[in-house]
Amino acid sequence: MGDIVNLKRFRKRAEREQSAKQAEANRTRFGRTKSQRALEERRAERAGELLDQHRIDGEDTP
Repeated sequence: MGDIVNLKRFRKRAEREQSAKQAEANRTRFGRTKSQRALEERRAERAGELLDQHRIDGEDTP
């Protein structure tokens, strides 16, 4: 005969495991340090400035 399993505990354990998987996925997708965010922001600003420097005068700007 098989082991007796408490379904309530089994469900809770399954929920915790699923939650842990979701948390890990979120950490990899959204987890960045403050310095990484600042570096990305500086790079974006610099790219925008370089793009503006190459703008030709006289064109209609959007």
